[in-house]
Amino acid sequence: MPYIFAPPQNASLPIAGTESRFPVRRVFCVGRNYAEHAREMGALAQADGREPPFFFMKPGDAIVSGDGELKVAYPPQTTNLHHEVEMVVALAAGGANIAPAAALQSVFGYTVGLDLTRRDLQGKAKEKGHPWDMGKGFDQSAVAGVIRPVDQIGHPDSGRIWLSINGEVRQDGDLSDMMWKVADIIANLSASVSLAAGDLIYTGTPAGVGPIERGDLLTAAVDGVAQLTVRVS
Repeated sequence: MPYIFAPPQNASLPIAGTESRFPVRRVFCVGRNYAEHAREMGALAQADGREPPFFFMKPGDAIVSGDGELKVAYPPQTTNLHHEVEMVVALAAGGANIAPAAALQSVFGYTVGLDLTRRDLQGKAKEKGHPWDMGKGFDQSAVAGVIRPVDQIGHPDSGRIWLSINGEVRQDGDLSDMMWKVADIIANLSASVSLAAGDLIYTGTPAGVGPIERGDLLTAAVDGVAQLTVRVS
């Protein structure tokens, strides 16, 4: 089939133990999946401590990935760029209305990621009831490390998740604190959209989000899963 110009190349992530790469289809993110982060953002959870999950998206080509020190440019139109460390789920299969009991069968592997946020733009959008796209879905806003396949690490449901800036720890939580676990996230999301191989799901961030400055060196990790470093320029 002829095209009027060459189609863009898909973003992809490295996979531990192989030269093959994981092609990215779509990037979904779960909002406020850790109670302490919900509180620091001024959101009140339900009485049982768990609010219904909600989702937003980033473009596939917002991905920045690799296994060395990554470079991310400080984006325009903001003076308040924030870090959010998250465990990322990489899907090898999908479907619609997936049952929680079957959801983990869709997972290829896991890694650590950064959901970068133009907090000032997001805040203005919230005030006006506008979409968050320009606060969340800008260029280079989705950083991701090396994927560790399930056959190497299983399905991590506990373990330290943390982020430091220039050697100072800013976020420090545990996967066990996620209000919605991976299987529930997949099931809930698949009720709204049909998931497919290549989809990534950022599973939410613990408390401690805050600003990033030009020149900062960020280190983010999910212990036992992956670690990444990012230099902001």
